[in-house]
Amino acid sequence: MFQPNMFESHHHLLDMSHKTTENELDMLRDDDYESKSGTDIMEAPSGDDQDPNQRPNKKKRYHRHTQHQIQELEAFFKECPHPDDKQRKELGRRLTLEPLQVKFWFQNKRTQMKAQHERHENSQLRNDNEKLRMENIRYKEALTNATCPNCGGPAAIGEMSFDEQHLRIENARLREEIDRISGIAAKHVGKPLLSYPNLSHNGPSRSLDLPIGSFSSQPTMVDDMFGTSNLLRSVSGPSEADKPVIIELAVTAMEELVRMAQSGEPLWIGSSDNSSETLNEEEYSQTFPRGIGPKQIGLKSEASKESTVVIMNHISIVEILMDVNQWSNVFSGIVSRAMTLEVLSTGVAGNYNGALQVMTAEYQVPSPLVPTREYYFVRYCKQHPDGTWAVVDVSLDNLRPNAISRSRRRPSGCLIEELPNGYSKVTWVEHVEVDDTAVHDIYRLLVNSGLAFGARRWVATLDRQCQRLASAMANNIPAGDIGVLTTLEGRKSMLKLSERMVLSFCSGVGASTTHTWTTLSGSGADDVRVMTRKSVDDPGRPPGIVLSAATSFWIPVPPKRVFEFLRDENSRSEWDILSNGGLVQEMAHIANGRDPGNCVSLLRVNSANSSQGNMLILQESSNDSTGSYVVYAPVDIAAMNVVLSGGDPDYVALLPSGFAILPDGAGKHQGGRIVEVGNGGSLLTVAFQILVDSVPTAKLSLGSVATVNSLIKCTVDRIKAAVAPENA
Repeated sequence: MFQPNMFESHHHLLDMSHKTTENELDMLRDDDYESKSGTDIMEAPSGDDQDPNQRPNKKKRYHRHTQHQIQELEAFFKECPHPDDKQRKELGRRLTLEPLQVKFWFQNKRTQMKAQHERHENSQLRNDNEKLRMENIRYKEALTNATCPNCGGPAAIGEMSFDEQHLRIENARLREEIDRISGIAAKHVGKPLLSYPNLSHNGPSRSLDLPIGSFSSQPTMVDDMFGTSNLLRSVSGPSEADKPVIIELAVTAMEELVRMAQSGEPLWIGSSDNSSETLNEEEYSQTFPRGIGPKQIGLKSEASKESTVVIMNHISIVEILMDVNQWSNVFSGIVSRAMTLEVLSTGVAGNYNGALQVMTAEYQVPSPLVPTREYYFVRYCKQHPDGTWAVVDVSLDNLRPNAISRSRRRPSGCLIEELPNGYSKVTWVEHVEVDDTAVHDIYRLLVNSGLAFGARRWVATLDRQCQRLASAMANNIPAGDIGVLTTLEGRKSMLKLSERMVLSFCSGVGASTTHTWTTLSGSGADDVRVMTRKSVDDPGRPPGIVLSAATSFWIPVPPKRVFEFLRDENSRSEWDILSNGGLVQEMAHIANGRDPGNCVSLLRVNSANSSQGNMLILQESSNDSTGSYVVYAPVDIAAMNVVLSGGDPDYVALLPSGFAILPDGAGKHQGGRIVEVGNGGSLLTVAFQILVDSVPTAKLSLGSVATVNSLIKCTVDRIKAAVAPENA
């Protein structure tokens, strides 16, 4: 926006131009054609062009051109405003004027045109500035009167300017960088990590009734890694004496992974219909006597193997697995947190062949009822002579004699084989030892089936994400269907925003040790669990106190049916209380894979309530053979217009809610496993995030807790009544 003093200076210049004397105008010189010798001045028929100090004391001789001369000069000026000497002489001969008179006339005419142009431009700038000022006032009034679609209160995002959004992004990046450097210093110098008030999870709760955690801008950010988990906080990089042992262990684990991935019977015992394979524990102990040692007392073995073909280049898959941020994002439904502690080798020949890194990670199921699994391990990548790539993980718990681990990774990972046309064949092996006694009863069959943490879930997730990436990169989308986004920039921006929404949902729905859930009622399986989290310096969320609530329960309805019901905008009014019974219409959508249920949609709620009129909802639904998600968040109309035109989605504030739908693992299935989601009952997790106060230091009232408890209970009752009325 233009500043007032700019216009004042423009007017000052224009006023001066009006006061400029004819003598001063005559003194102007043409940069392209004027001679600098001063000869023309001496030959001028009048003294107008001479130096005022040397001007003789005699009356000026003014020459007034005839109407015919002016018309001819004007016509020539339109064709050529900068005539050369030859043209001036010819024009002067035709009009009976001296060439110098013609030259001065053109100089004065150009000065006059320039002054007129500046006056017009100045007037136009004044008008534009006034329009922008009035538009800014209207926007401020609209944002001041805006209401939050979730709680009906003032919209916190309206209080944040665009500059403040930039400052919050920069602040978050600086905090991440400080924590990263602090972590490196703690490993190499032995000093404790720096602690900052806004990132500390052990400080006072600011008078809140429930414990406060902290949001991170991404579930893989370094500040989130130093959360409330004592295990991940206490783990540091390996000592110099341990590094040779780690390298030897990684090489041995690589050999074991390749043999396990390529072996059949007797190591793997197939089912009667060859739909699943079970590890022969006795054969395994004889085949691989080396490794991380015997199974610990109290831990249970889980082993699985799965293969599939995905639409992604084999090198791209390797890069995802070896980059902790990409890996955490792609597998956000499984990996709740991850961090690389130390890189022992970056590989050779400019790729990841031979790369070796020590890591920690936390794996989850999207429900507070299933404890997470934390691992401290080394990841090793190698390209074999036949061109196949392999990435293996193996736990390093033996290097921490005083640590008590309830989960260990025996050699696990995948083989990646290049196929034509950019496809790859991935063979995944998961082999772990865990203590699963804390798993809730309704999830026990799912965990035992291998669909919760096994190889099939990793492979299914990778396949779905590869389809998602292919959809984002597609540039030949037909424009026949109404609502289909065809512009590549708009598709990428909307998919990026939706990806962040799903990441935020997954990071806040599980039993990660960064969260402290509080049970609100009773001891039943479908109790509502809540936690409060403080959002500060995160441009992706509105600032303030956010109340997260989640509940998980079983319903005797196939997961496919539950998924289709929840993702369908036509049935949304049957369960979504916040839509207030309004008509929900799909404005835009992006196909996100082979399954028709995999898509990103922009929905509009036409509610009778004027405060919620024309509310927009961003929704992503995804489905694979191990489970499905329906995640959504109210979004600002103006912000979505920017996103749809290809703008940066990082400035859109989101508070995602949604559903995670998993098979119950029970029933009669082929080969003792579920071959397609939809055969048994469903394990449904419902989660909401609501901004209860835009002030981060505010107290959480019991009324807010009661409100969200009633909201989630009512939503659950509506879903049960709609999909399983006989059991509601």
